[in-house]
Amino acid sequence: MKLAGMKCDWTKSKQKNLMHPTFHIIPRWQHTFSKTHKGQGMEIAARTTFLFFVNLILAHRAAVNGAVTFNVGVILDLQSLVGKMAHTSILMAMEDFYVAHRNYTTKMFLHIRDSNADNLQAASEAVDLLENYNVSAIIGPQKSSEASFISDLGNKSQVPVISFTATSPTLSSHSVPYFLRATLSDVAQVNCIAALIKGYGWREVITIYEDTDYGRGIIPYLVDALQEFGASIPYRSAIPVSASSDQLEQELYKLMTMQTRVYIVHMSSSIASTLFTKAKELGMMSEMYAWIVTDGIANIINSLNPSILDAMNGALGVKFYVPKSKGLDDFTARWNNKFKQDYPNDPPSQLGTFELWGYDTIWALAQAAEKVSMVELLHKEQHRNNSTCFGTMGKSTIGPKLLNEILHNKFRGLSGDFDLENRQLQPSIFQIINVVGRGSQEMGFWTAKHGIIRQLHQNGSKTTNANSMPDLNPVIWPVRSRSIVRTSKSSCLQVYDAAIGDITIRYNRTSYADFTLPYTESGVAMIVPVKDDTDKNAWVFLKPLTTDLWFGSIAFFIYTGIVIWLLERRINNAELTGSFFRQLGIAIYFSLFADRERVDSILSRLVVIVWVFVLLVITSSYTANLSSILTVLQLQPTETDVHELIKKDEYVGYHNGSYVGDLLEELGFDTRKTRGYETSDDFADALSKGSKNGGIAAVIHEVPYIKIFLSTHCKGYTMVGPIYKSEGFGFVSYLYQI
Repeated sequence: MKLAGMKCDWTKSKQKNLMHPTFHIIPRWQHTFSKTHKGQGMEIAARTTFLFFVNLILAHRAAVNGAVTFNVGVILDLQSLVGKMAHTSILMAMEDFYVAHRNYTTKMFLHIRDSNADNLQAASEAVDLLENYNVSAIIGPQKSSEASFISDLGNKSQVPVISFTATSPTLSSHSVPYFLRATLSDVAQVNCIAALIKGYGWREVITIYEDTDYGRGIIPYLVDALQEFGASIPYRSAIPVSASSDQLEQELYKLMTMQTRVYIVHMSSSIASTLFTKAKELGMMSEMYAWIVTDGIANIINSLNPSILDAMNGALGVKFYVPKSKGLDDFTARWNNKFKQDYPNDPPSQLGTFELWGYDTIWALAQAAEKVSMVELLHKEQHRNNSTCFGTMGKSTIGPKLLNEILHNKFRGLSGDFDLENRQLQPSIFQIINVVGRGSQEMGFWTAKHGIIRQLHQNGSKTTNANSMPDLNPVIWPVRSRSIVRTSKSSCLQVYDAAIGDITIRYNRTSYADFTLPYTESGVAMIVPVKDDTDKNAWVFLKPLTTDLWFGSIAFFIYTGIVIWLLERRINNAELTGSFFRQLGIAIYFSLFADRERVDSILSRLVVIVWVFVLLVITSSYTANLSSILTVLQLQPTETDVHELIKKDEYVGYHNGSYVGDLLEELGFDTRKTRGYETSDDFADALSKGSKNGGIAAVIHEVPYIKIFLSTHCKGYTMVGPIYKSEGFGFVSYLYQI
C-alpha cells in the first residue's frame, strides 16, 4: 500500500536528451485508514494504487517520447457521492485526452487527495501538494468552504486553483485572481427559481439551507430576485451541518405551524436526504406543500438512494441543462461501466453536470499546459524548499502563463461550451424537473431571453403567462401521506382535506388553515329599522329653501331695486315721482308688475335680465324640492353608530355560532345585551318588537348575509356600516374541526 503515495521525479540523462523517472515512496494515504471505515480505506487505497500505476505508465511513455511531466493536485471528498462520481470522471478524462493527443509533449501527473469533508484536512493537503509535490495547478476543492482558504494559497503561490463544484457566490475572483470556477455560481439559478415562483403565483416562500458559506451565499440574491415581483421570504431556516435527525424534526414541526407552505431547499445531498425523509414522516410531502430544490440537489437526483427519491416525490428542481450529443451518450455508457468497476459496493449512479465539468476541466488544463513554454516547465520552482511552512511558500514561475492560457482556452466539451474567460462558466439554460417515482421527468426550461418555456427552440415571442404555468409539462405534485405523524389528540380530531362554503378568513384561523383569495366583499355591518322623517304641516312650503337662502333672495331682490332706482334717477325717468319710498317701490316692482312703467337706461335693463335669470333658477329649484318633499318618503335609519347602542344600553342580535358574538364582546357590548338568532325571520321579528319590547335595536352581521336579509325584507330595514373590517369568505384547506 505504500506504493500508493509514491512520487515520480525526473532527472535528465547526460547521454540522451530524455527524462528518466526516479521514484520516491511517500505514504500519503496511511492516515486515511485511521479516519475511515476499514473497508472503505481498502477500496480507496486500491483505487489510488491503480491510479499510481496508470500515471507510472504514462510517465514511462512520456520519458520514452521525451515528454515533460506536469504535476497537478486533486482534492476531493472521496467519501461523498459527488466526490466518487467526479473521481471516475477525472480518471476517464485523463485516459481519453492522451489517447486523442498522443503527440503532446506534456503529460499530466495527478496527485489525488481525500479531504474527508474536513476544511482543515483539505487545506493541509493543499499546502503539502504545493510545497512537497511542486504541483502547477490544483483541481478542487469540492466544498465552497474549502475553496475559500485554498484559493488564498493559490493566490500566494500563483498556482491556479480550479473548482468544478464550489458554487457559493461568496467566492470572488476579484480578490483571488488565481481561483477559477469551472462551474456556475449559485447566483445563476436564482432568476429561474424566481420565475417558477412567480409563474405559480406564490407570494411567500421559506428558504431551508445549510448553515455554511455554500448555503448562506445564495440567500441575498434570492431575496432580491423575489422582491422584483412582490414575493418575500418571511422566514429563513438555517440548518447546521451537524444537525441531528431530531433537530431536523423539531425544525420541520416549527415550519408546520407557519402559514407559508412553499419551501426552497438549498443544501448538500447528505443533509437533504435526512430532511426529506423526516418531512415525509411528518406528512409534509403532501399536496398541501410545495418543495423546490436547487441545482446542487437536482443535479444528482437520479443518483440518490431510491428511498430518498421516494420521500422527495412531487418536489420540483432546477438544474443546469447539458445539450445532448452522440459523444455525451457514448461517454455516459462508458462512465456507467467504469463507476461500477471503481465502486462495486455502491448503488448505481447516473452521470451529472458536476462530473461533466470535472471531465472538461481536465481537458482544459491539459490543453493549457501544452501551450506553456516547455523550458519553463523543466526548470520550474527549483528554488522551493520541501516543507509545509506557509510563510516560506514560493511562487510558481509558470503560474501566470498557465492561468492566461486557461482563461483564453475555449472549446466545446461534454458539458457544452467551456469558457472560463470571466473566471467562471457563464449561465445559459436551466432545466426544470419534477421528482416522480424513482427518477425525474422534464417539465420545461428557463432562459434569460424567453423565461420559462416548454421546449427549446420555441418562437421567441412565446413566453409563460405571469400568473400560471400553462406552458410547462404537467406537474406530479406530492400525494397525501397515509402515515401522518400526529399528536396524542389526533384520534379527539376529524381531518378534512378542504372545506368549501361561507368560511370567514380570520387572522387566528390562518395558523392552522390555508385560505384561497376572498370571493366576497368583506366587513361586518348593522341592520336597523328605518323611519319616515317627512313633516307635512302648513309651513312645509318653506322647507325647499333654507333660511339663509330665503333671506339672501329677499336681500338680492331689494338690492336689485335700489340699483335700478339709482340708474333711472340718473336719466330722470318720468315715472319716478313722489316720495322716496314711492320711487323705490316703483323701481323694485315696475319692471315686473306695472304695464305703463318701463326702464329707460340700458344698464338698468342689463340688471333686470340678470335678476330674471337668477329668479328663474331659484323658482325651478324650489318647485322641484317641494314636489319631492310632498311625494317621496324620507326614510332614515333609527341608529347610525354602534357605540351609541352601547351608550344607550340597547339590545343587539347576531347569528348563533358566528364569530360575531365574540366580536361584540370585544367591541364593549355587555353579553347580557346580546341575543343570538337562527334565521332571517327571527331577525325581522326581533327588530319589529324593538329593544324595549323584548326585541333588539339592531342586528350585527356580515355584509353578505345582510344583503340576503334585505333581499327578502326590503321594507322597513336598511344597512349601516360596515362597522368592522374582515377579509371576506374563502375556501379553506387542511382545516381541523374539533
